[in-house]
Amino acid sequence: MSDYNAPVKDMKLALNQVARMTELSSMPVYEDASADMVEAILDEAARVARDVIAPTNWDGDQKGVQLKEGGVVCPESFHDAYHQYAEGGWGSLQFDPEFGGQGMPYLLSIPVMEMWQSANMAWGLCPLLSQGAVECLALNASEEVKTTYLPKLISGEWAGTMNLTEGNAGSDLSQVRCKAEKDGDVFRITGEKIYITWGDHSLTENIIHLVLARLPDAPAGVRGISLFVVPKYLVNADGSLGEYNNTKPLSLEHKLGIHASPTAVMGFENSVGYLVGQENRGLACMFTMMNNARLGVGLQGVAIAERAYQHALNFAHDRIQSPAVGYKEPGPIIRHGDVRRMLLTMKAFTEAGRALTYDACGSIDFSHHAADEGVRAREKARAALLTPVVKGWCTEFAQEVTSIGVQIHGGMGFVEEAGAAQFFRDARILPIYEGTNGIQAIDLVVRKIILDKGEALTLLLAEMRETVAAGGEFAELAADLGEAILVVEQARDDLLAGAGEDPQLPGAVAHNFMMLLGTVAGGWEMLRQAEAAKKLQAEGEDDAFLEAKQVTARFYFEQILPRYLGYARMVKAGSATITEMSDDQFATAW
Repeated sequence: MSDYNAPVKDMKLALNQVARMTELSSMPVYEDASADMVEAILDEAARVARDVIAPTNWDGDQKGVQLKEGGVVCPESFHDAYHQYAEGGWGSLQFDPEFGGQGMPYLLSIPVMEMWQSANMAWGLCPLLSQGAVECLALNASEEVKTTYLPKLISGEWAGTMNLTEGNAGSDLSQVRCKAEKDGDVFRITGEKIYITWGDHSLTENIIHLVLARLPDAPAGVRGISLFVVPKYLVNADGSLGEYNNTKPLSLEHKLGIHASPTAVMGFENSVGYLVGQENRGLACMFTMMNNARLGVGLQGVAIAERAYQHALNFAHDRIQSPAVGYKEPGPIIRHGDVRRMLLTMKAFTEAGRALTYDACGSIDFSHHAADEGVRAREKARAALLTPVVKGWCTEFAQEVTSIGVQIHGGMGFVEEAGAAQFFRDARILPIYEGTNGIQAIDLVVRKIILDKGEALTLLLAEMRETVAAGGEFAELAADLGEAILVVEQARDDLLAGAGEDPQLPGAVAHNFMMLLGTVAGGWEMLRQAEAAKKLQAEGEDDAFLEAKQVTARFYFEQILPRYLGYARMVKAGSATITEMSDDQFATAW
């Protein structure tokens, strides 16, 4: 069951007109990322996503995964899809050629990854985590560890995982109890980890676990956590696989969604581990992978929204019902005003989120490779500011979009065979993992706004003001955006002024501040794309997509952007009613 076609036209517009791919391609480090090369990569990835990966989605959801004596067994269809993914070199796009990568911009890997997640989110989690592991090791590991593990991880021959939390810890990693003891040149890891995505599976011959553990003399709290590479099978000096390293899946979680993604309780008993980075500095190293994963999860929000939209759109064209206004005969439900409203809501959220995500990821490339040191610093702060917004806002609207997809199907949407329910179920994990959206929102208001006195946010709002000041073909939309920017600035000022007086304020307003900024930033991205589409038309391009982009932008400004006023009002209300009720009063009704 496959009804997915990658929205390559929209991806290209977002890459080139918002995320500055053309500018990146002009850098010497990315000279191979020509326009023709980018187009060829996207077109071929779209084919693989449509023809190879998407057909595994329904099969995987229905069959799930099984824990057997030899480990976790995946649906058979997953093996061929993964083999073609690895053979095509798709996991190597953005990585260092020294270890087998293609040296392309990180930004270029993002639409490709979006295609995998849209085609089959459960399957796509495996390469998503492996790429995060590569990022972590490339920045933090010793040369010996890099040489041993990076080539096979980049090629896709091996897969990577992230082992953070434990049953007693949850999001509080200061409670980690997994032990590490030095044994000559290596360490011995003992303990259990929970919620380990793709913790064990049958797709690759080896699995490389990144494990947080505590040394015997480590200080308490998060400052006493170290990071270790713990392979499922040890690696011999010649690169061949050695003996089993006693990393065992103890059980699999029975989940609401992503049924074909094995979420394991992992046990380590005297397993050999290799230190990554410095002792007791493991969380700082792991955050490299976590930040990568947070952008990846935001991208998953966009991807699952796109898939749900396409599924609902196909149904709306095919489902025949009573005559719509202006028609005399029964016809497809896409003619009905409310169905069109729902479809446009799905489309507008998805396209705004795509542009915002690509924009944030482009900043990561510029933070590494811009010629000017000051520009690199600004781009780094910009990416850091946008990361929790991408993760939080995009996964929140994914809940709405996938729910609307069910609604468009009517009663059939509540029946599993229609397929819409799977996207709704799968999307529900996104606001939870890689740091709940509550954590993302607090990170945004405390670390990214209060601690730097709003500097990064002020610079981002200045970028938005430049778009407003430029005028263009959409003056009315620009004026609306200008008013929204004023409201965000006021919310920023109130937050900075009030946080010192009311310690409860940041946590109380964080979610609504994140949604406020996401909604306004999404409008900015839609306006920029609409202006670009209009310009391309003026240059002679005649494409229904360019016209549709402008209509979608106007819809966003009319039907979605006004939500910022509600979020702003909730931020303005502060913490009073959120904090005044006692713990016991929550249960006074029974």
